[in-house]
Amino acid sequence: FSEIAAARRIQRLSSHISPALTEPPQLQTEACSSRSRKLVVNGQALSLYMKGKHRDIQEKVHEFYNSRPDLQTPLEISKDDHRELCMRQLYALVREAGIRPFRYVADDPAKYFAIMEAVGSVDMSFGIKMGLQTTATFDPITDEFIIDTPHDGAIKWWIGNAAVHGKFATVFARLILPTHDTKGVSDMGVHAFIVPIRDMKTHQTLPGVEIQDCGQKVGLNGVDNGALRFRSVRIPRDNLLNRFGDVSRNGKYTSSLPTINKRFGATLGELVGGRVALAYSSVGVLKVSATIAIRYSLLRQQFGPPKQPEVSILDYQSQQHKLMPMLASTYAYHFATVYLVEKYSEMKKTNDEQLVADVHALSAGLKSYITSYTAKSLSVCREACGGHGYAAVNRFGGLRNDHDIFQTFEGDNTVLLQQVAADLLKRYKEKFQGGTLTVTWSYLRESMSSYLAQPNPVTARWEGEDHLRDPNVAMRLKKHSKTLGTFGAWNRCLNHLLTLAESHIETVILAKFIEAVRKCPDPSARAGLKLVCDLYALDRIWNDIGTYRNVDYVAPNKAKAIHKLAEYLSFQVRNVAKELVDAFELPDHVTRAPIAMQADAYSQYTQVVGF
Repeated sequence: FSEIAAARRIQRLSSHISPALTEPPQLQTEACSSRSRKLVVNGQALSLYMKGKHRDIQEKVHEFYNSRPDLQTPLEISKDDHRELCMRQLYALVREAGIRPFRYVADDPAKYFAIMEAVGSVDMSFGIKMGLQTTATFDPITDEFIIDTPHDGAIKWWIGNAAVHGKFATVFARLILPTHDTKGVSDMGVHAFIVPIRDMKTHQTLPGVEIQDCGQKVGLNGVDNGALRFRSVRIPRDNLLNRFGDVSRNGKYTSSLPTINKRFGATLGELVGGRVALAYSSVGVLKVSATIAIRYSLLRQQFGPPKQPEVSILDYQSQQHKLMPMLASTYAYHFATVYLVEKYSEMKKTNDEQLVADVHALSAGLKSYITSYTAKSLSVCREACGGHGYAAVNRFGGLRNDHDIFQTFEGDNTVLLQQVAADLLKRYKEKFQGGTLTVTWSYLRESMSSYLAQPNPVTARWEGEDHLRDPNVAMRLKKHSKTLGTFGAWNRCLNHLLTLAESHIETVILAKFIEAVRKCPDPSARAGLKLVCDLYALDRIWNDIGTYRNVDYVAPNKAKAIHKLAEYLSFQVRNVAKELVDAFELPDHVTRAPIAMQADAYSQYTQVVGF
């Protein structure tokens, strides 16, 4: 079709992304030429909006460590020295800077996570160390609980602070109470207990407590991970954390929650804070790595038109393709995790059962989705900076190693996505008739419309059940259900379920991004956010364009239009990339990589490497 028709179609597609925000840009056929009008973004207003009410506390953390080079982690440091440095960093935060993060854990989680993000940018080991804190049988004669690890499989590994510095552990154990019936004991489900593991004065391991150092790791070596085993360790009855259940002196159990499952769910609600922290911290890592790579790409010049000055490598479309969607995603994940922290804070205050379930699923999905994306992006950032990116001083290697475990602890990412899928099936179960398999297939069939439309407003005009033309999947599921049962059928369609979970999380992320754009009070900052929001949405569509084509949602010419619009938006984001990364307000000691400095980048780099 003609260029005019193509431009009209691109404009129409753009208006579908978030039509209520602003008028779509008037695209010209020479959209990416130097004549395109550059968007002006008020970086200060954008930063104020991004940081929110906890900007001051983050600035206080950054200023303190920026003034203390002795507390900044050197490039080369042994495991033991790194552990001691992280402990000094934590002591200094509390005793010298006067910032006491733990007082906010229950009363103001959002402020706690803001502090955690700031200290994590100093040293990720420091951030993790700050965030870390079997069976328990009641003995009515001595008024004590007996903590015991019944077998080797019950040993808990990779506990932060256990190997060296920890003096207490919060132990989640099955509460066993004596009864006067034929059973003799009653299992009241999982509860939390405070268990001393080292002497407060001598720091020696207490009797019955066995600790194993997990040793050198790929990253996060400032955190002293260890394994714990308890052999009949006695603790006072008062060491039971009794928010959800209590035991009296005579061994009587009371709880406001009537069943083991409800108590277990409430207890798990207390554990989701770890997943919230990891999702939030992962965005912080993404901000640092994207800032370093983009600043380098703005400064580094390479080739250009004949007899003209060399151009910034960020002017190359290939470099824009690597980094601009990543920058847009960083903004998207920022607002998604801010929303997650808000929901988590509300959950902590209300203990609402439905809210606990919501936060459990949301934290699982965002933790999995964001940490996986950040892990891949760290390698992209390193490669985007060429050979200089391989130098340790430029941080990518350290960030990648420290962040890598984020995909595993507090729940393996693939397993967490399965939890999201299971939660979605549970929520929609009332819509369907039949057994579990029918529920699974019916929901998969119906949800494909949402998968292809809801998180991607560009294609909202093209949704419809008539597009779902894959009876082979249904036949395969029915066949498996007869021979494999419910679990087997679940396993055989697991990849579909994981796709469903990811699609749901993308829906949440984009919805919260659009909401954040609409709420931004400054027109200039809002325009910048609108731009990266549009790019994020289009990039997600383009990454899954094969799926859209397979189910006939997007005609070939429409796919080309989406691709062209994504390229154009990447070019537009490149024009305001400096303002967008500066809005993260990361101090020099955080993005201290010489390749990312604003001035004299090459001379600083040569001084570091000794040229």
